[in-house]
Amino acid sequence: MKPKKDLLSLYDLKKEELEEFLTRALELKKKQKKGELYHPLKGKTLGMIFEKPSTRTRVSFEVGMFQLGGLALYMRWIDTQLGRGESVADTARTLSRYMDGIMIRTFSQATIEEFARNATVPVINGLTDLCHPCQILADILTIREKRKSLKGLKVAYIGDGNNIAHSWIHAALRLQFDLTVACPKTHSPAASVLEMAQREAVSKITLLHDPFEAVKDAHVISTDTWVSMGQEKEYRERIKAFQNFQVNTRLVEAAARDVIVMHCLPAHRGEEITDEVMDGEHSAIFDQAENRLHIQKAILELLMS
Repeated sequence: MKPKKDLLSLYDLKKEELEEFLTRALELKKKQKKGELYHPLKGKTLGMIFEKPSTRTRVSFEVGMFQLGGLALYMRWIDTQLGRGESVADTARTLSRYMDGIMIRTFSQATIEEFARNATVPVINGLTDLCHPCQILADILTIREKRKSLKGLKVAYIGDGNNIAHSWIHAALRLQFDLTVACPKTHSPAASVLEMAQREAVSKITLLHDPFEAVKDAHVISTDTWVSMGQEKEYRERIKAFQNFQVNTRLVEAAARDVIVMHCLPAHRGEEITDEVMDGEHSAIFDQAENRLHIQKAILELLMS
C-alpha cells in the first residue's frame, strides 16, 4: 500500500508531481466540457473543515467531488469539537476513520501540518495565512492554456506579500519561471520564504518596491486584495500603504503587449484593481476562477483514488 500523500504547500512537492496535477487537470477539464461522466471517487468522502469563510474554495471542492462521483461534507470549525477545544491531533485521528480525504481552510500553517501528521488520509491545504497552493496551481493551469508553456515566462505579482505571494515563490522554485514580487517595504513576503528563494532559486526571483519596474516585460500580472481576512482593523493603514500598487490601465500598458492579468478573488474593485482592467481584454480572472474546479479535481483524484 502506498503511503498517503498530502498537499500542504507547493514547496513540499517535486516538479514532476506538480506537472502531473496540471496535465491531469487539463484532461479532466476536457471530459467535463464534453459532458462525460467519470466517477473514480465513487463511494469516497472528502471532509472540508473551514475556519475561514469561503465562496470559491467551498463550491469548487464540493462540485469537484460530485463530478468525480464522491461526497463532500462541509464542516465549520466552530461547529465541530475543534471549536470547543478538542485537539487538532485527536480530530485528525477521528476523521481519518470516517473520511477518505480532508481539506482544511484555516489561519495557521502549523495547524494544517499538525493535522496532516496525525491524519491517515490525504490532507489538502484550501488556504492558510502562509500559502494557497490550489489557487496558484489554478493560475498556472490558466497560463498553460493561454500561453502553452511556462518556458521564458515572467510573472509579476503586485501587492501584499501574503499567502498568494508565498505560493508564487514556491511555484517559481519548483517550475522554474522568472518571478518579480512588488510590495511596499512594510508588507513584504515572510523573511523565511524570501530566504528560501534566495537560497534555492534556479530561476530569477526578485523582490522590488516599484510596481512599474516589476511589470516591465512581464507576461503575467497577478494581484490580490490588500486587506485579507482577519486584517479588517488594518484597513486604513493598508489602503494608504498600497495606494501606488493598484493594477490599472497604466500599469498593464507598462508590461508585455499580450500580458495576462490575474486576481485570485474576491476583488475589491477600485482598490487593488480597476474595473477597466478586471473586465478588459487582458483579464483571465474568471478563467482562473473556473480552473480552481479542474485543478482541484486532479488533486482529489490523484491523492484519493
